[in-house]
Amino acid sequence: MLTGRADGRRPAAARTAVVRRALLGGALVALLASGGAVPATAADPGANCPPAQPNCNVWDDDPGTPGGGGNGGDNGSGGDNGGGGGGVCQWQGRTVACYDDVLGWFNSGDGCYYKLAESPPTEPPAGQQYYLQSCNAGAFGQGVLVLLDAPPPGFGAPPDPEELARRAFASITLLAPRAAVAPRKSVGPGLVGLPVWMWAERGANQFGPLRASASDRGLTVTIRARVNRVVWDMGNGDTVTCTGPGTRYRPRGQHAGQPSPDCGYHSGYPEAGTYTVRATTHWSVRWTSNGGDSGSIGGVTRTTGPVAIQINELQVVTR
Repeated sequence: MLTGRADGRRPAAARTAVVRRALLGGALVALLASGGAVPATAADPGANCPPAQPNCNVWDDDPGTPGGGGNGGDNGSGGDNGGGGGGVCQWQGRTVACYDDVLGWFNSGDGCYYKLAESPPTEPPAGQQYYLQSCNAGAFGQGVLVLLDAPPPGFGAPPDPEELARRAFASITLLAPRAAVAPRKSVGPGLVGLPVWMWAERGANQFGPLRASASDRGLTVTIRARVNRVVWDMGNGDTVTCTGPGTRYRPRGQHAGQPSPDCGYHSGYPEAGTYTVRATTHWSVRWTSNGGDSGSIGGVTRTTGPVAIQINELQVVTR
């Protein structure tokens, strides 16, 4: 949901409807060592996000392969087709632009666009003005000269900053990062009660910050987008919230045999089994305008494809 001006206008779209305990050090190193073999890249996932889609889930044909995704960014700017600006209006169940670069301003009362006549045949009487009227939401493509005592309803409305914020948002690409865990089922199992590491692919499109702007008739709106948290679904009803992408597990790294320094399931799984892990990135998308307005686009998330993890019981051998 967009938040900003408190003047009652609803958010607008462009014209073309368009994230235990103490360790068994040596055993943990051996169990997590296989996690370093997780590839940095994998096959493309099975879904893309539509332009300006706030929430997006992606999947992968291989349950053991980290996922990705995007919002189709660059094809959603919505400003190059002759429409643009002024919010959205309704006419006979259709959504139309309240302002069109060619036709002018839309009057929701009669379904016509109006623009000031540039070269009227005669000088209008005092207090009146000639307008070029194009009806049926401009579908006829031909205007009629009309003489009016006052501007028609809707005429001359300023650009809607919330619409421009959505245009700017549609021009950027937000991707679901590829997720990885250690230990990993495809490489080797983990043990009950031992910590799990989680991390996600780093990058501007995966975590931000990203910036974009959109302008209309002197008004410019700039958005800034970045991930503020990653929520990991561990597949057993538990979730872990991390503030960043996490740290890749390296068998010979400084934290080998220890819990993740920034993103881990430290208590480990309490029961043996095969679990499916997913990560959802939660984006903060804020916008400001040169007209003094500001707001946010809420509920923007990207969810990774599944990653499988196998957890076995710890076997104690006595002699």
